[in-house]
Amino acid sequence: MKEDPFIALGIDLGGTKIAAGLVRFPAGEVLLDRSTPTEAHAGGAAVLRRIRDLADSIIAEGRQRGWSPGGVGLGVCELIGPTGRILSHNCIQFDEIAAHEALDSLGPVTVEADVRAAARAEALFGAGRGLGIFLYLTIGTGISSCLVLDGRPYLGARGLSGTIGSGALSVACEACGHVSRQCLEQIASGPALVSRYNQLAGANVPSGQEVLAAAAAGDSAALRILHDAGEALEATVGLMVNVLDPEVLIIGGGLGLSEGAYWESFLAATRRHIWSEVHRELPILRAQTGVHVGLLGAATAAWERQSRPCAP
Repeated sequence: MKEDPFIALGIDLGGTKIAAGLVRFPAGEVLLDRSTPTEAHAGGAAVLRRIRDLADSIIAEGRQRGWSPGGVGLGVCELIGPTGRILSHNCIQFDEIAAHEALDSLGPVTVEADVRAAARAEALFGAGRGLGIFLYLTIGTGISSCLVLDGRPYLGARGLSGTIGSGALSVACEACGHVSRQCLEQIASGPALVSRYNQLAGANVPSGQEVLAAAAAGDSAALRILHDAGEALEATVGLMVNVLDPEVLIIGGGLGLSEGAYWESFLAATRRHIWSEVHRELPILRAQTGVHVGLLGAATAAWERQSRPCAP
């Protein structure tokens, strides 16, 4: 029996930008999409207004074309419990009650962790289709991961699995004994690349992509920063591969989808940090759903909650 089409509004709330779009299911077809800067510094209420303004504009345009959403999915760059409760406020200062109050008039709202939403989208529509176990990693403003088992994101006991970027690495220097308490996101995320490059080079670049461009042009400071970031990132990812033994590693996020030195060093160094020769050559793939992975994943969460509540 053919499944009736369902349209969902997917909203991907990241630390740098908000991406949103209308998605038609079961095909997972992105009908239209828009984005706007997050401007998290303005506070949670202001971010919610930006989300609502963006959603209103997309819905208005969609209705002109005959597309009306039956539900709203909100992927958030925070810790999200199994019931959709927002459990952290590291990036955006608001809670699920405020989010529902801002969006409920648009349709039933489903809140999900952005990395789990993206991993589910890859399982259904991307590089993870048909796989029994894969590891999804997003590298951008933040760094996080999601293990996917038989097409379903693994939540853990509290819905908090995959937070690889926030815990201190605590590495001691053999020469001086100093113990670094930096976390992975302070070394290898987009904002970290910008901060470290501006400090080292005396520059004022605004984005990680510009650091990548400087490295591509042979800038020694940029190359050094990418090398250091790569070593920290790949050691962590290599350890996860050693522990979890996935069939495939799938990479998304703004930096994860970038070309050039960052991606090339990531591939090479990750394989060096994988201990066993048996799985050292596992496939390392980019997210096939590309830049739409976040909003597609958020929309997928709404679709499954509203139309397929018993989906496997």
